Amino acid sequence: MAREYSGLQMHHQLETKRKRLTWILGVSALCILFYVLGAWQTTPSSQYDVYTRVGCDNNSATSDSNDSIQSLANLDFASHHQVALDSSKTISQFPPCDMAYSEYTPCQDKVRGRKFDRDMMKYRERHCPTKQEMLLCLIPAPPKYKTPFKWPQSRDYAWYDNIPHKELSIEKAVQNWIQVEGDRFRFPGGGTMFPRGADAYIDDIGELIPLTDGNIRTAVDTGCGVASFGAYLLKRNILTMSFAPRDTHEAQVQFALERGVPAMIGIIGSMRLPYPARAFDLAHCSRCLIPWQNNGGLYLMEVDRILRAGGYWILSGPPINWKKYWRGWERTKEDLKQEQDAIENVARRLCWKKVTENNDLAIWQKPINHVGCVKEVMCKSEDPDTAWYRSLEACITPVPQVVRSDEVAGGELLKWPERAFAVPPRLSRGSVPGLGVDRFIEDNEQWKDKIAHYNRIIAPLRSGRYRNIMDMNAYLGGFAAAVAKYPVWVMNVIPAHIDYDTLGVIYERGLIGTYQDWCEAFSTYPRTYDLIHASGLFTLYQHRCDITYILLEMDRILRPEGSVIFRDTVELLVKIKSITDGMRWKSHIVDHESGPFNPEKILVAVKTYWTGEATKKKPK
Repeated sequence: MAREYSGLQMHHQLETKRKRLTWILGVSALCILFYVLGAWQTTPSSQYDVYTRVGCDNNSATSDSNDSIQSLANLDFASHHQVALDSSKTISQFPPCDMAYSEYTPCQDKVRGRKFDRDMMKYRERHCPTKQEMLLCLIPAPPKYKTPFKWPQSRDYAWYDNIPHKELSIEKAVQNWIQVEGDRFRFPGGGTMFPRGADAYIDDIGELIPLTDGNIRTAVDTGCGVASFGAYLLKRNILTMSFAPRDTHEAQVQFALERGVPAMIGIIGSMRLPYPARAFDLAHCSRCLIPWQNNGGLYLMEVDRILRAGGYWILSGPPINWKKYWRGWERTKEDLKQEQDAIENVARRLCWKKVTENNDLAIWQKPINHVGCVKEVMCKSEDPDTAWYRSLEACITPVPQVVRSDEVAGGELLKWPERAFAVPPRLSRGSVPGLGVDRFIEDNEQWKDKIAHYNRIIAPLRSGRYRNIMDMNAYLGGFAAAVAKYPVWVMNVIPAHIDYDTLGVIYERGLIGTYQDWCEAFSTYPRTYDLIHASGLFTLYQHRCDITYILLEMDRILRPEGSVIFRDTVELLVKIKSITDGMRWKSHIVDHESGPFNPEKILVAVKTYWTGEATKKKPK
């Protein structure tokens, strides 16, 4: 029985194998059949059809096999990314501009500015070139350009060859703004109203108001000179937006940025400053020559708009302490007294409280709310943050309403550094439509991974290679907050005309920034930033203007051997790379920090070192 059972079992196994083989052969036959049918359906009706698809001549239908091989050589294997871009200018290699443009500031060009009215300094405001006037060339560095000193040494020294201008060292010699020492400039920290140096001057202010307890974090310096005031506030953890016009004080803002100190070209004229309402904890003017009392106090009203509730305004220089200085200022006592009385009157209309007048310093404080202020002089405009090409208004910008008289309008802020990562009041109160607390917390978490990734794909941010950084599309300021622990500062830019305005949020975090339309040039000198970050910027602008000009502007403001980090879709990055390859940049695309499956990619680029020739030609 055992043998019969074994034979039966063997027969059963053979039968099973036979059925399995039959099933496999059947499935294989079906696969082959369907493959042949599919190939037949997609096969062109003739050999002619193949060649017309690759762009061959119509007579190729009668070509022999050698002609067929030659035709296949014309196949285009390049990637064809389906992205519509306004790129009217296609240049494989951009030439250098004439050396006369080495310090070209497109929207603050002196020649163009002369065409405009001098009333309210309009001729020194932004006046950008038309598209026909825009340059399609690369701004050259001076022939002997050197890598700037690293921070903190850069605060005190800059190479003469990088900014070859001795005018300020002669004109301001007595005031100790700047001195020439061999092949370099030295910045002693002096100023018109602080001959003992900015450090001692700030110490004097610190005796009158609290500067070092973390309550004052953001400051604005109007008419900043070479920004020594802002430079020495940094050691007190106060970040200052310094600005001055491009005027007879040649290259003062350029010197500031070369020192590694935040600064912009700007002026209080007929337009609002490009900052949101309630941005700064402190505003400062040291003989800035702004006629505060003119036009019904219009300029002080603008300071009031950008000053945070409870913020301070500091004034030194004319007319303060006029009884001591009136002869040196070459003005009459009556004239100076009248000017001070007019300023005091405007300050009272703004509901400001005069904190003190001590020797050369006068300090006022904006109220924490407008309870009890005169209501009929309040501005009627709905959005006090709107500031891009917005005319000044002779009225007081209202602050958010409060319930109690001791409540801070807009919400009280934490001290620095806690406020960098605390939820800003504008988000917790729902002032920014579409953005809330959860998105803010999520963004902060994401930046931890992003910064770790950046430190792997570029020189580490702590290395000292970068000092001046620009974030061209800053969103919530997460990048700037994440790198605040490094020896860098970030100019946070919020593009004008976008759906959400988050610049006020950025300032509430204790960071600084500005509004900007990237279809125009930025208000800075060439070669003033070490690292530029552009996340989603070209998705935003691809249909607004020619991205070639945006990239040329980035090249203008980037220092030789500076770096750029682009974050965008791979289609846009490929387009960007094709343009920057003609700008003497070296670049490569890397994966998103989350891995290769994320559709967003990163393009890392470095501007190569090159300089212009020594000869100069007069620009047309």
